[in-house]
Amino acid sequence: MQKYVKTLAKQAKENSYKLAALTSDQKNAVLLKMADYIIAEKEFILKENKKDVAAALKNKLQKSFIDRLSLNEQRINEMASGLREVAGLADPVNSIISQSRRPNGISIKKVRVPIGVILIIYEARPNVTCDCIGLLFKSSNVAILRGGSDAIRSNLAIAKVLEKAIKERGVNFNPFFVVEKTGYSVTDALLAQDKYIDLVIPRGGESLIRKVVEKSRIPVLKHYKGVCHLFIDKDIDTQKALKICVNSKVQRPSVCNAVEKILIHQDVAKSFLPLLKNEFDKYRVEIRADTQTAKIIKGVKKATEKDWFAEYLDLIIAIKVVRGIDEAISHINKYGSHHTDSIITNDTANAEKFIKEVDSACCFVNISTRFSDGYQFGLGAEIGISTDKLHARGPMGLEELTTYKWVAEGDGQIRE
Repeated sequence: MQKYVKTLAKQAKENSYKLAALTSDQKNAVLLKMADYIIAEKEFILKENKKDVAAALKNKLQKSFIDRLSLNEQRINEMASGLREVAGLADPVNSIISQSRRPNGISIKKVRVPIGVILIIYEARPNVTCDCIGLLFKSSNVAILRGGSDAIRSNLAIAKVLEKAIKERGVNFNPFFVVEKTGYSVTDALLAQDKYIDLVIPRGGESLIRKVVEKSRIPVLKHYKGVCHLFIDKDIDTQKALKICVNSKVQRPSVCNAVEKILIHQDVAKSFLPLLKNEFDKYRVEIRADTQTAKIIKGVKKATEKDWFAEYLDLIIAIKVVRGIDEAISHINKYGSHHTDSIITNDTANAEKFIKEVDSACCFVNISTRFSDGYQFGLGAEIGISTDKLHARGPMGLEELTTYKWVAEGDGQIRE
């Protein structure tokens, strides 16, 4: 196992230098050909995916897991569309971040370059294989993809199809590697390859991500969970506030940018809370309430201390009445996960205060937390979301998959 992993990682590092030399036109041509092959070979991909699904059904895995695992014609088309979209995005590699000329005539430039080799560790969704390959290839990073064993046939099928496109466009090296071996020992061995792998991005549940962080000798970009908040200030448009609350919780409750806690200013609690409960009742949202909230709306479950930390990923919401914006900000910074938090207010000063003082990757004003997404931000797509503070924060697109180097040019200058 160790030999297999080391050989793969070493080859990935060697290929990263070759990939860095490709032009934007060459990369875009490959991406468009990849999209063509995904459509042309969809029957083969679906056939292999059915084998994974059949095994999952035999093993009596959860329905939600099987849904994430399953591919269909629509999801295949979306994979192809994603590749074409990435091809149309601006290439960040070799772009100049800043430049200056020193008094001695030396030109100094800060230039974007690929990170190198990036390991993606993810679970059931085989479409992630295609998405990650597209984004990493466009940003000139070699991908090592360690998908879940339950999707191994699907992942290998997608890789085989995309490799055809690469060869047809004249690229004579492999810019991505799908790990064929399964088992935890493979992951552990990969996380020890800090000589060859430059970055790890885990995509999955909190337990998976924590295991990766604990064992990795390589830098990790991640977010553990999305404990997202809405703060309903005292100066609001009630109908807009209700719509935002419902959309943030109900539109897709199982994702990391769905709201999990709502904080309500005490001055509007008595009027707003009954209206909010009526809206949530329509969607059978379970409310877990602090003492003040429970006095205003009856028949709700009492929130515990654990509820303020919890990521439900379900039709459950915890609600608390606060004295004002200072208490709301303090609560968010204590209990939140630094992912996405939004204030609903007509008070410009409070909006500015919220943005400055809430310590989260994404701070919103008068919009749903569900907008915390690379596509919604205009990044075209995202490799994931980071709540770290170094290198990348929030939705990570192509620019976040690059680092930089300093380039200095002169005409014979020497340092005196």
